[in-house]
Amino acid sequence: MESLEPTKIKIEKKNLHVPPLDELKSVFSAALEKNFAEFSVEIVDSPDFQKPPFTLAASGLGGKPTILEVGGPAYLLPLVQKEKVYDIKKLAPFLNHGDKSFVIGAGAGPWPYINTNCEMMMNVVLNTPKSSESTKISFVDKNNGECILKTLPANETRFALLANLFLCQGQLGKVIRVFAKKRIGNDDFIATMQKSLANYYPDKLVGLGGTFLLKEGKAKQHVMQDFSKIPLKTEEDLNNWLKFYNMSAPLIAVGTFVSAETNLDLRVQHFHSFSNHGEGGHYHNDTTPDIVEYLGYFTPGEILYRVDQPPNASNFGKD
Repeated sequence: MESLEPTKIKIEKKNLHVPPLDELKSVFSAALEKNFAEFSVEIVDSPDFQKPPFTLAASGLGGKPTILEVGGPAYLLPLVQKEKVYDIKKLAPFLNHGDKSFVIGAGAGPWPYINTNCEMMMNVVLNTPKSSESTKISFVDKNNGECILKTLPANETRFALLANLFLCQGQLGKVIRVFAKKRIGNDDFIATMQKSLANYYPDKLVGLGGTFLLKEGKAKQHVMQDFSKIPLKTEEDLNNWLKFYNMSAPLIAVGTFVSAETNLDLRVQHFHSFSNHGEGGHYHNDTTPDIVEYLGYFTPGEILYRVDQPPNASNFGKD
């Protein structure tokens, strides 16, 4: 199936409030203290994310940092709109991100490629002579219900229905390093930081993108089954359709989080993870609070693009 042409879908641009990194350090620290027994927040020079344990497609998170939200759960619920297929390679030039853009994040994978619904962990550098095969998808084996993790070919840059992506030029620079260990509160690693943004910036839109490593422990993650032929009308319907797994560290997660939904119907947090041991999916929370350990690196976006916002917001399916 051909992807939708960017000229035929609505693209809205919004300038984000970009707080000083030291201010974000204070905001995150105050929140992490309530949810984790050990934590640290530091402003550091970016490590090389191409190296283990992150194994991303580019070295850094710098250079025109941009938050991108495409589509939404309303294109999946109650019944799928299969025509909602996009191509980040086609979209990037319309987002002031043409050459050599590094894109990471969470979304629904290119169902036409594999002929089934799937989760996507986008991890790609666009328009380079030797594009790496780095983007992953996970899907449910129709025979035994197990999760299968697969690497997409470098030229497969499509995705479907919904995505929350972070675009940059892959440059090294200053980033926020967040370490957290032994969860003592109810909020997971990302929810802790997202809620701190919502509380501290009630009248401003702030967004961050990046990656984190679940170093120790396990996490509750879901993988979408193939598209439901029965309308999913409630949260219960959705959860009965999704396949939930308890996945083991180390897991490498990519995605974005923002301070508020706003009238753009934004998803306030969305991270998908992959691994080198065959597991991957949509991150919900750790299931081993006593031993869990996280290490994340994030940078604030300067611009947010809202692409093909559904005309009617879904009232569930965004967690």
